[in-house]
Amino acid sequence: MLAALGAGRAVADIEAARYDMPTEVYGHGVLPGGEYAGLEVRLTGGRVIGVGTFEAVYEDTAPRLVDLDGDGENELITVISYFEEGSAVRIFDEVPSEGHPRGTTIAVVAETPPIGTRHRWLGIVGAADLDGDGQVEIAYVDRPHLARVLRIWRYRDGTLEEVARLPGVTNHRIGMADISGGIRRCGGRPEIIMADAAWRRIVAVRLQAGALTARDAGPYRGNGSIDAAMAC
Repeated sequence: MLAALGAGRAVADIEAARYDMPTEVYGHGVLPGGEYAGLEVRLTGGRVIGVGTFEAVYEDTAPRLVDLDGDGENELITVISYFEEGSAVRIFDEVPSEGHPRGTTIAVVAETPPIGTRHRWLGIVGAADLDGDGQVEIAYVDRPHLARVLRIWRYRDGTLEEVARLPGVTNHRIGMADISGGIRRCGGRPEIIMADAAWRRIVAVRLQAGALTARDAGPYRGNGSIDAAMAC
């Protein structure tokens, strides 16, 4: 499956970003205080750009700055939740804009398809070159409270392509303020650290030859045990 929107060559770097304008209009509530009507992006040089949304809210803990295309400049990973179709991963970048007095703007350059149902969410794991092929993959858990499926999407040439999935894992419980686990980088190939679907075991997952392989990483005894598993 492919997901792409028109992309332009970035001309400056995204330095920081945060979600803005907390809202209750969507009323999902699985992530306390985690629904927003706006996104604030700061560029190198101090320029600040606000990005609103009318057909959806941002539903996430924080935007993530990652160089997805290897050009040395950050793209921005966000989670958007449509009022009728649920969550999707949305990628922003600074792109040229002839009609803007500054010559550039922040624009959506790629997006995954939404889950398809209102109040269905995804929890971002992180982004890294998970299999050593030189391309960055984005990992998230599709419906961490229901489906509990790890999905991996590769970003290349302004396009997101799904490359692997693994059922039976999760990274969030309803009401948790944070997302558990993430991507561990300990000198070798990155590993995804998360919980099994029952929150009894910690699971370490790798992407190899287009497939996800999981190994048991010990008992789950609260988020402290996942934090310990994330340490090198």
